[in-house]
Amino acid sequence: MLMTYWEAILFGIVQGITEFLPISSTAHIVITGYFLGQTYPGLSFEIFLHLASVLAVLLYFQRDLRLMIAGFFRYLISRAAEDRASFFFGIYILVATVITGVLGILLKGQLGDAMKQPPFVAAMLTLTGIFLVLLERFKRYGSRTEAAMTMRDAVVVGLGQTVAVLPGISRAGSTLIAALFSGLSRETAVRYSFLLSVPVILGSSVLALDDLRDGMFGRIGWGPLLVSFAATFVFSLIGIVWLIEFLKRRKLIWFAAYLFALALFIVIYFPSEMVIDVE
Repeated sequence: MLMTYWEAILFGIVQGITEFLPISSTAHIVITGYFLGQTYPGLSFEIFLHLASVLAVLLYFQRDLRLMIAGFFRYLISRAAEDRASFFFGIYILVATVITGVLGILLKGQLGDAMKQPPFVAAMLTLTGIFLVLLERFKRYGSRTEAAMTMRDAVVVGLGQTVAVLPGISRAGSTLIAALFSGLSRETAVRYSFLLSVPVILGSSVLALDDLRDGMFGRIGWGPLLVSFAATFVFSLIGIVWLIEFLKRRKLIWFAAYLFALALFIVIYFPSEMVIDVE
């Protein structure tokens, strides 16, 4: 059954708002589909919407990206001291992306059906919440900016991002937690997390090309897909602005409380034998 326009808008809103929050956009897309009576559209649909989120990141951080890319290549040519931070920040994005890409592909091949069922998803949401609590209660926020980042930071965040291949683990949450535990400042951790999403999602989109060719547009409908894409783009921008402003005044522990409630909700309302298509 083709997706209706109202369903497409709702999927886009949910994806856009949750993509950059540490609460698992996949879990929210699945829940949305379940309560709409809409069969989960599959990973290729989610990745298609992720492209809209990436477009929002590129728009919001366009100045940062221009400065980083220009500084990266200037440093290659002239080794100017003022461009060193931009060069290595670009390197750290590439390193974390390669780690995620290689290990993520290996991990995905090990996912059994039990890891795609609601109890496992709920457990991963709870685990994310626990790490957020530990981060807020037992660790001070660091003050290191991108100029003080090291290769160790890139490896730690890359490994954290890799864990997001597990259903229920948020990519935004895992990268933020890893970056903050490494001692990066809130602003640097958030910026690094956002910019890391660009190569990772673009790479995932390439891997999903076969499914796109196999008829995703025919299964869902061109119109609803485009409407959902537009809604995702708009609400991703809203989500980016909201998260950045939120973290200036509030603590991540509020997301932990939400994750615990969401995990309980999934355990109570979802059939435990349900298999979430995440491949």
